[in-house]
Amino acid sequence: MTTEGLRIDDRRRVILEQLTRTGRVRVQELGRELGVSEVTIRHDLKILEENGLLERVPGGAVATVLHLAQGRYLQQKKTRTEAKQQVAAATAELIADGETLLINSGTTTLLTAIALRRRQRLNILTNSLAVAMELGDFPTFRVILLGGRINTQYAFTSGSDALAQLAQYKADKAILSVDGIDSAGITTYHAEEAEINRAMISRSRQTIIVADSSKLGRESFNNICALQAIGCLVTNRDADPDTLRTVRASGVEVVTA
Repeated sequence: MTTEGLRIDDRRRVILEQLTRTGRVRVQELGRELGVSEVTIRHDLKILEENGLLERVPGGAVATVLHLAQGRYLQQKKTRTEAKQQVAAATAELIADGETLLINSGTTTLLTAIALRRRQRLNILTNSLAVAMELGDFPTFRVILLGGRINTQYAFTSGSDALAQLAQYKADKAILSVDGIDSAGITTYHAEEAEINRAMISRSRQTIIVADSSKLGRESFNNICALQAIGCLVTNRDADPDTLRTVRASGVEVVTA
């Protein structure tokens, strides 16, 4: 399939796809591949830079953390997309206008953030670059991205600076995406995420865990908390019934989407 004569949006999509694969693009090579002048490619790169999706360098451009995060998110969300969207929609129904929320990093929490656009006047603190960018320009929301050390692979912040900033706030609800839920408790793959998640739990009046059924009955590497420390689990209807009974027996409300 030839790339000659692509529309502007399609041409820029091709540029971003190359950035996702390689992390860097060159003006001369793009001009040849896309059948346009180097002047046109430089203009495309300028527009994409203005949108925060790349950084221009001599001879081309490199990917930003935001673009890489969005690219990885698009790959991840292909897995159990419908189930995660159902969980996200059900979670948004639990949120009232004007609430203050803590939201961590994850594909399900990002889908939840998108669903929250139906709400008004939310205050949102997050360690997810993708969540912050998704909601940062929404006119009635106040969005704060926690500073700290950046995990460039999964686009979240963590560490002592993020924890110190988080300690200044109190929230109505924490909405957390996790990697495992079983009788032993709530777990996640990353130690630094476990630390920030525990802090979010301690700074909120209620904790909502958002997890599709594939996360139930699983245990990951790093413990976050016991089941009794959370207030609500939102999952989908094909979740393992034995695990749901265990969760309910711990005093946790279960919402199935």
